[in-house]
Formats: sequence, C-alpha cells, structure tokens
Amino acid sequence: MTDKDNIMLEEFFKQAAQQQIEDNGFTERVMMNLPDRKIELIKKMSCMWTLFCLVAGTALFFLLGGWQILQGLFIGGIRMMLGWLEVFLVTAPTTEIPVNPWVVLLLVGFVLIYLPYQTYRRLSATL
Repeated sequence: MTDKDNIMLEEFFKQAAQQQIEDNGFTERVMMNLPDRKIELIKKMSCMWTLFCLVAGTALFFLLGGWQILQGLFIGGIRMMLGWLEVFLVTAPTTEIPVNPWVVLLLVGFVLIYLPYQTYRRLSATL
C-alpha cells in the first residue's frame, strides 16, 4: 500500500471512531432486565462443590486401594530401571560398539540429578 492509501484509511477510521450511535437508553433497559445473580451464593456453591469433589476423590482413592497402586507403579518402575541397568552393564562390554558403561552411568546420573537441580535453582531464582 502507498502512503496515500494509508492516510485515506486512517482518516476514514478516525471519522468512524468519532461517530456515536444513540441507542435511546436501550443498553440500560437490557441491563436492568437481566436476571439478578447472587455472586456470593455462586462462589459459595462453587467452593462447596470443590470441597465435596476433593473429599470424595480422596475417600475413593483410599477405599479403592489407590495408595497400593501408586506404590506398585513406583516399585515396578524402580525394578524395571534397575533391570535395564543390569542388562546394560552386562552386555555393553560385549557389544561391537565401544561404549563404556561407567560413562553412560555418569551421563544418566547427570541427566536425572544435576539437570533437574539446576532447573529448579534457576526457576526459584526468577520467582
């Protein structure tokens, strides 16, 4: 677009922005006829519903054995990771690819311990 086109568009929209349309009190009448909502009641009901869901979810978690499921998942994950590590340490020296298992262990430790620590430190410093 040219400068002349830009100037014409700006003048057109400037005139349109200055124009006011009379609604003869229409907006006020609509606002007066809207149903009156009791915001305090709505907030209280929302808090009560949240509390109910929290209590019901916690009760169901313990009644249906959720803690045992979480323990099983955690222990199974640890066992799987240790099994993978054991297989890797036994088979890595026998493969044709020259991989030092201790270097891999250090790399895994770096990724699992050092990087999350540094990320947490940087995020807490910015907050």
